[in-house]
Amino acid sequence: MVMPDRPRAIYEFGSYRLDPSERRLFCDGAEVLLRNKVFDLLVALVRNAGQLLTNDRLLKEVWDEKESYDYKVASTVAELRKKLHQDFIENKPGHGYRFKAEVKVVQAENGSARIASSSAEPPTPGGAVPLGSSFYIARAADEEFFAALRRRDSVVLVKGPPQVGKTSLLARGAQAARENEAVVVSTHLHPIELETRPEALSLLLPLADEIAGEIADKTGIESNPREAWKSFLSPTVNFQRYLQRQVLEKMPQPLVWVIDDVDELFKCSDRDEVFGMFRWWHNLRAMEPAGPWQRLTLALAYATEAHLFITNPDQSPFNVGTRMTLEDFSLEQVAALNRCYGAPLGRDEEVAGFFDLTGGHPYLAQRGLYEMRRRKLGLAAIEDKADHEDGIFSDHLRRMRVLLECEPALCDLLRDLLRGQSQPLTTESFYRLCSAGIMTGDAPAEGRLRCDLYARYLKKHLL
Repeated sequence: MVMPDRPRAIYEFGSYRLDPSERRLFCDGAEVLLRNKVFDLLVALVRNAGQLLTNDRLLKEVWDEKESYDYKVASTVAELRKKLHQDFIENKPGHGYRFKAEVKVVQAENGSARIASSSAEPPTPGGAVPLGSSFYIARAADEEFFAALRRRDSVVLVKGPPQVGKTSLLARGAQAARENEAVVVSTHLHPIELETRPEALSLLLPLADEIAGEIADKTGIESNPREAWKSFLSPTVNFQRYLQRQVLEKMPQPLVWVIDDVDELFKCSDRDEVFGMFRWWHNLRAMEPAGPWQRLTLALAYATEAHLFITNPDQSPFNVGTRMTLEDFSLEQVAALNRCYGAPLGRDEEVAGFFDLTGGHPYLAQRGLYEMRRRKLGLAAIEDKADHEDGIFSDHLRRMRVLLECEPALCDLLRDLLRGQSQPLTTESFYRLCSAGIMTGDAPAEGRLRCDLYARYLKKHLL
């Protein structure tokens, strides 16, 4: 396996900048996403630039395998070449590969290194991080998500609390699927739309219209769901017939349907019919191994604990799919984000203090570092007014308070928790607080507030 640099070094070649320790590759300031083995192969080639590396050596360094599987090397080199968009790699048939570009080692002073801060202006916190942004921090779920899409799994589930970065991850997975020659359709379930159409089944025909438009734009295949919609059939049967007959059977490419904020469907009384339809599509893969449903991948992002709403497990897509949880940033990831912003937190102790305050909450970490960079603020200034009504986190904290004020029972539980007098949380209360992004933990007995900032603010307003 590829080992970290000793001392840490950063490599430059062409318009690219490679940091093996942070596992990041940039091209002209924009991040290039690589799956793990492709990244490891690039590191092995770059570190040995100018040398001819045999297949056996690459298999040992990248895959930790002694037997010869030349196809692994060849296919991974081909994927890497496609990502780099330039001919940096020379192939000597029957011998191996050589990285032929000139490579410079930079930022290696006194055994340590830092990524130079991006010259690009950081995105305003609060929305999806743009594709290619150097301010995006990859986590373990990223590679899991990409791998599931590459396998073309039937259902891929991305679970995480609000503002943890699910939409940003979906966007990167969708782009990776496009690069793998899939057609991608993206749907965001807006609360306002569901207020005007309170039943999930009433959304199916408009969703079919939306899919038809995207498919036509991306493939040239025209379809009209309204002509195929039969009044004597249920909305789910109509939708499934449309998707199979007018999309999957006519389109040779794989189809990835990405649905963000699936939580909105949990609020609908007829949610079981829609989720049952998703589950049936998964079952059809096993029942029809040569059928068109093999080409459909459904990627769902949500925060709500599904089992609280779907009582029949045989009608749930949430217990058959490939599931990953998008966690808050680790201390190391907050440190990497700090470097992306030009290191407004200058010392390791400051990074640790900022991590304690925000708990690695991606939005809070991004907001804090963004304001530090923009206003030239230090950590002390941020901490001093972090929980104030005029502090940089005030809008976020007020929204949390409004949410809690609509749930008096949850407020009472939090009051007891803050006083240290709480009884063990019920499973339902714990998951509801986690889904709202207020608590974290693996089980009710281990539940805790998501960060110190929340504890400070809630003590002021609940006690």
